Amino acid sequence: MTKPRRNVQFQHRGSNGHHGRRPSISETSEGGSVPGSPKMNGASEVSQEEKETLPQSDYDKKKATFVTRTIWTLVMIAGFFISMFAGHIYVIGIVTAVQIVSFKEVIAIANVPSKAKNLPFTRSLNWYFLGTTMYFLYGESVIYYFKHIILVDRVLLPFATHHRFISFMLYVIGFVFFVGSLKKGHYRFQFTQFAWTHMALALINVQSHFIMNNIFEGMIWFFLPASLVITNDIFAYICGITFGRTQLIKLSPKKTVEGFVGAWILTIFFGFAMTNVLMRYKYFICPVNDLGANIFTGLQCNPNPVFRPQTHTIPLPLLLHTPPVTFSIAPMQFHILVFATFASLIAPFGGFFASGLKRTFKVKDFGESIPGHGGITDRMDCQFIMGFFAYMYYQSFIAVYRASVGGVIEMAVQGLTGEEQVEVLKGLGKYLVGQGMVGSEVGECLAGVMARRR
Repeated sequence: MTKPRRNVQFQHRGSNGHHGRRPSISETSEGGSVPGSPKMNGASEVSQEEKETLPQSDYDKKKATFVTRTIWTLVMIAGFFISMFAGHIYVIGIVTAVQIVSFKEVIAIANVPSKAKNLPFTRSLNWYFLGTTMYFLYGESVIYYFKHIILVDRVLLPFATHHRFISFMLYVIGFVFFVGSLKKGHYRFQFTQFAWTHMALALINVQSHFIMNNIFEGMIWFFLPASLVITNDIFAYICGITFGRTQLIKLSPKKTVEGFVGAWILTIFFGFAMTNVLMRYKYFICPVNDLGANIFTGLQCNPNPVFRPQTHTIPLPLLLHTPPVTFSIAPMQFHILVFATFASLIAPFGGFFASGLKRTFKVKDFGESIPGHGGITDRMDCQFIMGFFAYMYYQSFIAVYRASVGGVIEMAVQGLTGEEQVEVLKGLGKYLVGQGMVGSEVGECLAGVMARRR
């Protein structure tokens, strides 16, 4: 029987200085307590690095977010005022960019990348329908407000007279392509995307179309509704944190009834004061007749009667033995009460709708287009419905419908034959000569041209 071997040493991984023995607890504690040992120095260095890489506290995060949000808020405000003073065409450019980015953000939250990867035409169709919709809506606005230019141009005339048919055929092409691209196993996803795209077009692009029409009607109809929504949001925040107690709606837990009502009152005061300032400048109240105009060149027009002060008298009881109170105020000051009320009580529900949409898809923001704010849609959710209301209210209660040069030209081009148009021109020439507005040589020239035509 073999005897066990003594003093046999086995190599252990990581043995150092203990002849292969695993160090005891006492040895470990003694070795760890030696000051200045390399092991302890390394541990202290690691702990220092860990301290440097510790995540920021909630306070630091909120502070950084607040600073970023404030900076970009100032940038957006500055850009907004610069573009507004630079001219209507720049504001239209901003509205166009906003609706394109908003459409992109809304479409993205319902997209499923794994499925879209197998359907290469899904995103292309989304953008095709966007382009078709913008062509139709922008064409409608340009033709309506610039008839006197479009309808006298030989190249643009066919596109103007057949604009709606061309737009319809463009949509039909996209519709046929969508049906032809349906793929087995992806029907639900494709039809969901189709419906989602049309909902985004209706909620974003159609309402943006009316906002652009507000710009053409006068800068005040764009700036005033937008500023009412912005200031109402600020007032609601201030009133909410000051004396807010009662929750308003579950979709936005931070909204309070006190902030909601307080913001309504303050927004009315702001709207009254802002309207009083804007009414003094024709650049804001005149419809666009020159896209090259800016705050320095200004615009010239016969102002809408709603901006002209009217005198009102309030009779007092006879017992007071005092004369009636007389004061002057523009009708627009009464209309602004309606605008401010809608901006305070109805427009916020556009934001609540957007909050419900984000909760449905479990996303915090629509995107990251604006640092500290989220996406463009997060900032514009209330503006779309407010701009839509402003257009409808203006057209129903404020707009003055008069015959315009573009309207007369449209009637003559689309409703009269060539011979009838010549007769109108001849009669108009005689009238202008008779009124002394043009010289007799102009009438003779027209008569000569008519004679040669016959």
